[in-house]
Amino acid sequence: MNILILGSGGREYSIGLAIYKENAHNLYFMPGNGATDKLGTNINIKDYNQLAVWAKDNSIDLTIVGPEAPLVDGVVDIFKENDLTIFGPSAAAARLEGSKVYMKNILKKYNIPTAAFIETSNEKEAFDFIDTMNEPIVVKADGLCAGKGVIIAQSKDEAKIAVSDMLSGASFGDAGASVVVEEYLDGYELSVFAICDGENYKVLPAAQDHKRVGDGDTGPNTGGMGAYAPTPLVNDEIYKKIEERVIKPTLKGMQNEGAPFEGVLFIGVMVVKGEPIILEYNVRFGDPECEILMPLLATPVSELFYKGATKQLDKLDIKIKNEFGVGVVMASGNYPYGSSTPAEIIVDRIVDNDLLENSHISYAGVEKIDGKLMATGGRVLVCVGFGKSIKEARDRAYALCGQVHFAGKKCRSDIAYQALK
Repeated sequence: MNILILGSGGREYSIGLAIYKENAHNLYFMPGNGATDKLGTNINIKDYNQLAVWAKDNSIDLTIVGPEAPLVDGVVDIFKENDLTIFGPSAAAARLEGSKVYMKNILKKYNIPTAAFIETSNEKEAFDFIDTMNEPIVVKADGLCAGKGVIIAQSKDEAKIAVSDMLSGASFGDAGASVVVEEYLDGYELSVFAICDGENYKVLPAAQDHKRVGDGDTGPNTGGMGAYAPTPLVNDEIYKKIEERVIKPTLKGMQNEGAPFEGVLFIGVMVVKGEPIILEYNVRFGDPECEILMPLLATPVSELFYKGATKQLDKLDIKIKNEFGVGVVMASGNYPYGSSTPAEIIVDRIVDNDLLENSHISYAGVEKIDGKLMATGGRVLVCVGFGKSIKEARDRAYALCGQVHFAGKKCRSDIAYQALK
């Protein structure tokens, strides 16, 4: 097949790498990054209507959308209007991520377990609700904030300041025109991904992400500093509860809303005393969870996405490798506080066969400058290791980190610590 992947991050590189290894397809990336040209061809057509014309002219058999912004902007609708096969939700279904207010109201309407909340654009209403709550208190901007529009306030005063900053536009601009204030849930967090075709679904192994920039979950939230899967913190009973109480009613509910959900349903779960409570939905793979899940699939990744895009998931027998994956994000020195000076990336030649066969790099914030691969800020790459145990996978991921060099590089040293206590 001719396959087009939209996006430029580690998530899109990882999807591309998994398909590249199938040795059966031609890959294109829009826009891709400084390393995706090793896997396929980078193109740069930002207008979705023009991109759809290009896809038809170049006989693209399948388009896979990586990030949330094109989904919310309706790229799937445009491609389908042009009779193109594309994997991802419509703009209507992508509101599950595009609007936290919409998402919380869907959870409420279809009796899907979630934290007590209020959604409002009225400051006094938010303040009155805050006054009834126990600390800490969660405050979320309604719109897209690249994974950063959530404040966990340690006091009622801090929660009120967060609400005021969001509603005034000071924090997140238009994304904060409406807010969600909700109770803080005390448990452990999971990332669960369901590949959906509107009616059918396939659940991938649950992963655990590490959001904060520093060891021991300290410092500000980021897009994610590392992840591992499968996590031993989830068992068959929790999977069953998530399917019965969350995935099935969500797919049925979205059909009722006239917006059948196709694509990746990313379920942010907090497990509280053995019960899964839904924190939020996203409508695409998490990053860096995607970097570890793609290589754990024994089923061809292209087949999973194609059958998801053509309503044939009921005909797919999904197979997962019997191993663990750990991904460690290497970020630029100033991440997540500000931009960093571009720095050349040097990767030592790996002579250890064990490491060669059980690890790889997924590139994200990189560009080619004068023929050299440069770290250009943010999350630069993910070192991914695999093994028969989480410890073995983690050790390989960190061994690979030791082979990668660029000025200002930083990473957490404790990824997967929850599973290795």
